[in-house]
Formats: sequence, structure tokens, C-alpha cells
Amino acid sequence: MQLGLIGLGKMGGNMRERLRRAGHEVVGFDRNPDVADVASLPDLVKSLEAPRVVWVMVPAGDPTRETVAALGDLLEPGDLVIDGGNSRFTDDFENAKLLGEKQIGYVDCGVSGGIWGLDNGYGLMCGGEEQWVDRAMPIFDALRPEGPREEGFVHAGEVGAGHYTKMVHNGIEYGLMHAYAEGYELLEKKDIVKDVPGAFKAWSRGTVVRSWLLDLMVKALEENPHLDDVSDYTNDSGEGRWTVEEAIALGVPMPVISASLFARFASRQQSSPTMQAVAALRGQFGGHQVMSIAEGEQLRSGAGAEGSTHPAPASEHPSPAAGDAADAGPSSGTGSTS
Repeated sequence: MQLGLIGLGKMGGNMRERLRRAGHEVVGFDRNPDVADVASLPDLVKSLEAPRVVWVMVPAGDPTRETVAALGDLLEPGDLVIDGGNSRFTDDFENAKLLGEKQIGYVDCGVSGGIWGLDNGYGLMCGGEEQWVDRAMPIFDALRPEGPREEGFVHAGEVGAGHYTKMVHNGIEYGLMHAYAEGYELLEKKDIVKDVPGAFKAWSRGTVVRSWLLDLMVKALEENPHLDDVSDYTNDSGEGRWTVEEAIALGVPMPVISASLFARFASRQQSSPTMQAVAALRGQFGGHQVMSIAEGEQLRSGAGAEGSTHPAPASEHPSPAAGDAADAGPSSGTGSTS
């Protein structure tokens, strides 16, 4: 089968190679001329025989919307556009409407597999009318992992359902990653545990927490057992946010995925305004020392006392007046356990 593929980055380039290995003809376009097969979108369309199938694999948002709009002006009735990027599902409604007015088909396809998809195959989640999904099925079959189709591909529903399913998939991924990461920190913290990478590897077979993500965690720890010089600054690509927004809109409780998303936000702060406010409040109601940023950094670096108790000089712990005791805690003390 013949396919036009727009966007030949890490995912798109590997997808082109996997499709070619399966015997399909792929004509690729990318803004980088070193990897492109043709010089422009018009050249791409001209090189394909009608009815054409064009797969868009560019960054979500304006780049995808602009590419789809440009294809709407270049393609003909009966052609098909597949958006395989990480677009928000609401964009699919507009893209399908725009192309539908020109009798051009539209399928949204969430793609999972990352840099490993070339050899392992990609998990595919599609949305759209059955006739268009069926048209592209030879392409989907070549991209998905070997084995039963239903274990690597789903026609999830109407337009938007593919990207919606991929969005939820990525939200779950956030939660799973964070659970493994919390377990790593706890194991690292305990002095009696001497082989943290080995502990994770021992979970790889026969345990209920085994998974491909666990295998990747083992690989990362084998390469760098203590994650030396790995920054904790963690980005998010959008799907986790959209998942939480949908949970709010639909009234679905989602504490784990929400917490994992907010942890990523926290990772980007040099200091936490929230915890600064907590420290200031402890000083106000309990007379606890409010440390400077430099003093806090000393504690983080291990130069100060261990743990969260950092006693200040006696002069910095004023005794509350008798009338303040009720506000400080349930006992007559200063609320020092807070």
C-alpha cells in the first residue's frame, strides 16, 4: 500500500522504516530536507496515487491544525488524512469537519511505542468512521505489534475516540511511572537495602508489578544505579493535564493520576511557595523557626541536622500567651507536632 507520511522525527522516521520493512511504499515529507523524500506538501500529494492516504505525525496544536488545513486544500474527495500525533481529541472534531466538507476522510490515531516501536511495533488507538479505518487497515497492521490484532489495535469509536483513549493511556502511564519512582526512593533511603537495581530486576518475572515500564526502570538503574546527575525537573506533554481536566468535567475521581501530574509541576520549582507559606504559618502559630533559603539549602545538602527538626535558639521560640494556646493546638503546648 502507498502512504504519504508528514513528520519524520523520532517516531515518524521509525514508522516509515517499519512500514517499508513490511513492503509498503512510503513517501515522506519533513521540514528537514536531509530526511525528506520530497521537497514540499504539494510534491507529496502529487507523488501519491488517488485515492490517497496521508498520515500526519507532527507536534500537536497549531502545527497539526495548519498541516491538516493545508492538506484540505491539496487533496481530493475520497482521500484520507490520519492524525497520528498527540492532538487533543477536541481538535479532531474540527479537523474532521473541515475535511468532511471537502469529502476527505479523517481518522485520529493515538500511537504508543516511543523509540522502541520500530522493532516492537506500536499500540494503535483509532477513532473515525469504519470505512476510513478499514481503508488504512494494511498500514495499521504493519505498524502494530505481531500477534492478534486486538492486542495492539483498537477502533475505539467515533472521531476523537482514538486520541481520547491515548490521552487516558498516557494519564495511566503518569501514575504507573510515579509509583515505581516512589518505590525507588524508599528503597534508596533504607540503609539495609544494598542492591536497589537488583530489587527492581527481581520483580521482572512472576510478580504482579511486572511491566514494560518496570523493564525500562531496570535498564535505567543498570546504566546509572543511583541516577547520578539526573535532574528531577520533569516536563509533561499535555495528555496528563487533559486527562485530569476530563476527570473534573465528568466527575470521575482520579487521585493517583492527579497527584503524579502535580508532582511534575513541583519538580520544576526551585523553591515551593506552598511550603514557604507552611513554614511561615508554623512560625506564626507555634513559634517554630522560619529558616532562610540558605539555611534550608544547608539542610538539603546534609550540612545541617538530620530530619525535619531543626531547633532554633531559645530566644527564637517565644512562649505563646495563655490566650493563644487554644489556637496553637488541642493541648496547652505550642503545637510543635505540626
